[in-house]
Amino acid sequence: MTLRAVKSAEPAAANASQCCILPSCGAAFGLNDRIYTCPRCGGPLEIVCQPAGPSDPEALRKLWAARGASHEPRDASGVWRYRELLPFEESAPFVTLREGNTPLYSAPRSARYCGLEEMRLKHQGCNPTGSFKDTGMSVAVTQAMVLGARTVVCASTGNTAASLAAYAARAGLQPAILLPRGQITAAKLAQSMDYGALICEIDGNFDECMRLIQELGVDPSIYVANSVNPFRIEGQKTVAFELMEQCGWRVPDHVVVPGGNMGNSSAMGKGFGELLALGLIGRLPKLSVVQAEGSAPLARLFAALGAAAGAVESPIPDTLAPVEHPRTLATAIKIGAPVSWIKALRAVRRSGGSILSVSEQEIADAKAMIGRDGIGCEPASATTVAGIKKLVAAGRIRPGETVVAVLTGHVLKDPDYVSQYHRGVLSLDDPEGAAPPERIHGTFRNVPEHVAATKAAILESLERRR
Repeated sequence: MTLRAVKSAEPAAANASQCCILPSCGAAFGLNDRIYTCPRCGGPLEIVCQPAGPSDPEALRKLWAARGASHEPRDASGVWRYRELLPFEESAPFVTLREGNTPLYSAPRSARYCGLEEMRLKHQGCNPTGSFKDTGMSVAVTQAMVLGARTVVCASTGNTAASLAAYAARAGLQPAILLPRGQITAAKLAQSMDYGALICEIDGNFDECMRLIQELGVDPSIYVANSVNPFRIEGQKTVAFELMEQCGWRVPDHVVVPGGNMGNSSAMGKGFGELLALGLIGRLPKLSVVQAEGSAPLARLFAALGAAAGAVESPIPDTLAPVEHPRTLATAIKIGAPVSWIKALRAVRRSGGSILSVSEQEIADAKAMIGRDGIGCEPASATTVAGIKKLVAAGRIRPGETVVAVLTGHVLKDPDYVSQYHRGVLSLDDPEGAAPPERIHGTFRNVPEHVAATKAAILESLERRR
């Protein structure tokens, strides 16, 4: 990927197109064609920028660093600061809530828990609506404005809904959301309500909501903002750019992300690939994806493929066997048929990474350990630390290697989970009702104490903790 010279300070929108990623097709379409999958073969689409002149890596680094100190709205956004790599004209009606700019924390306790010398956590839960979805939604809603859409819709397990509602409200568009009834945390639902979205609660799971979204997407007044939309990926890929800036352009050995609908892993892979093509980095980090055991269709496929799973030259299977009844307390990744699985598998293969799953107990304990580092996150985020612990134990990550785990959501997205874990009452119901609930043991429980209102009693309680 080569972009217009930095001195022009304009994105190369005229040199961009939407292309089918399947080697058997490879069809290209106009940037403003309102499509979400390839009209010829049904394959996934991605935005591709054609060469339009030389690009100087060092000039790009300096330009982006200078914008980081600017108060101009586009520069203050952790997405639009990198607009040379986004497919928009300078005059585009960009929509921003100053997304991005999320912290990269050191996490010494979590590192020791995983058997590492050090580990860093990139916390996307510090975005405006509390999840990583905001970086992609900023771009998707901008494209909705470009196309003249009146309504922006999505299917969601909660985070996408909150993000869509906020950014559509900011743009003056109508947000409409399809949610699986009774499967969304109260905190996430409250966000969508507050931002003025039309909320449609559907009897069924997330995958049923996605089926309906695909039907709605043919209406010319409606724009679909799920991660099947390649413009969502364009926004989310900027997380890779920001991460590398924070790392001083030194590439970590491993980057680990949660796996739900697979837009996050697809975007990270695309972002790192573009940086490599532009000469901004010299190699790819190994990208690994972690799913919950009860919602792990791609991890199962990866394991079934065996040695072929990591072979870049091996053909990608035509289909992914879905999990018909996904089951996990990490509701943000409770998805049985991820729409971006082909892109995610391709990104993992290119980097030499892994796709694996972790148990509910492993997720809960990893989440509690992240909390001990003073960093809260929602359950889905903790799959990364749980997965890193397994990868270290299996020898796939060495103790001295540099590792970044991406946290995707804020701790207050699901406060009931936190409370139930520490009080020892966290459990996962069997959706079929054929088995008793799976109890999650609070390995690192921190239960509130009933203490007498005296100095002596409080000192005694403190002494017991030492």
